[in-house]
Amino acid sequence: MAITDWPETERPREKLLSRGPDALSDAELLALFLRVGVKGRSAVDLARDLIAHFGTLTRLCAAGAEEFSAIPGMGLAKYAQLQAVMELARRALSERLSERDIFDSPAAVREWLQLRLGHLPHETFCVLLLDARHSLIEAVDLFRGTLTQTSVYPREVVKLALSRNAAAVILAHNHPSGAAEPSTADQVLTRTLTDALGLVDVRVLDHFIIPAHGRPYSFAEHGLLRR
Repeated sequence: MAITDWPETERPREKLLSRGPDALSDAELLALFLRVGVKGRSAVDLARDLIAHFGTLTRLCAAGAEEFSAIPGMGLAKYAQLQAVMELARRALSERLSERDIFDSPAAVREWLQLRLGHLPHETFCVLLLDARHSLIEAVDLFRGTLTQTSVYPREVVKLALSRNAAAVILAHNHPSGAAEPSTADQVLTRTLTDALGLVDVRVLDHFIIPAHGRPYSFAEHGLLRR
């Protein structure tokens, strides 16, 4: 049955306009993005198929162009649209972090880091540079590694903070193939960076580990950050 044949209150677009986006399922939201289905399958049916194929929305949004385009009804145009939506979300959250104290909205920090790092297949070390009011100056992906390990050089982190006149930083890296809990190496690195940055009066406010799935891990929340 085509979506136009559904009761008006159950159609995704009308449902969103009358009840808000929170009222829609993942498949219904994705159907609004897809707009149309394929022969014999509505946009909602196609959206359910996509989610089932990739397993999660995160994996769907992180799919490469070739894998995404191989799905019937998809293609490079849809892939480009999806990537544009993801980048818009990242930029909108970045603007929020630049306009106010970053700790006024800790959830936004997690969401932004999840969008920036959570989908990556390789390990990336990111530094959020903050001014004296803890507003975001810039976020820099400083080091990129393999699936399991990356090399982080404290000297480069210090140089970056000084070059941007940062008063504080938030560190973050992703665990593409593992859980969010920090390894012993993660804890040693955090202490080393905290000490190195402390010598030039730059505070490390937190270090987040971003898993491919699940909630980001905060060193500060777990009492693992040296003050």
